[in-house]
Amino acid sequence: MVELGILLTFLSPCLCLYLVLIISRFFIRLWWTPIRAQSKMRAQGIKGPSYRFIHGNTKEINLMSIEAAKQTMELSHHILPRLQPHIYSWIKLYEKIFMQWHGTRSQLVVTELELIKEVLNNKDGTYEKTHFHNFIRVLLGDGLVLSRGDKWLKMRKLANHAFHGESLKGMVPTMIASVEMRLERWKNNHGGKNKEIDAFQEFKILTS
Repeated sequence: MVELGILLTFLSPCLCLYLVLIISRFFIRLWWTPIRAQSKMRAQGIKGPSYRFIHGNTKEINLMSIEAAKQTMELSHHILPRLQPHIYSWIKLYEKIFMQWHGTRSQLVVTELELIKEVLNNKDGTYEKTHFHNFIRVLLGDGLVLSRGDKWLKMRKLANHAFHGESLKGMVPTMIASVEMRLERWKNNHGGKNKEIDAFQEFKILTS
């Protein structure tokens, strides 16, 4: 019994310490780290919606999407308020560069044209590609979109050669002929009348 008491006396503080460490890690990951990152970004002039514990801004984004889906959409190319209402609203509030939160993961949203060009150009590899889950890699393959480093450079050179201006010039007459045939088909099938066509299927055939 004495030995059991000594063992319990030794294990109890260890268990308490272990629980404290788990709670501390939980607190640091879900609260301290996001709040610290948010403060640092705001100190540099990059604002955004405030971080919410655990869920970040996902609840706000979902609510905005639901509300936007309820609205009747006019026939217009101005579709951002419908597709990404949170981006549309937050651009007006926080300007062209802001930070939003998907859970505990921060996301820097850039809508400034010159900065977008710099990010997409990325000659020195400063901006890394997103790390995709394995099922995405299985679905899309390890091609130009997902590859990195030397493999990406090799595939980029192949793509540049295939889609170079000189290489594409020879395809222009064929593309023009295909479009003209499609337009003639629509005209003959519908007799010049205002009838509906399945645009998705038609363009799918045209681009195949």
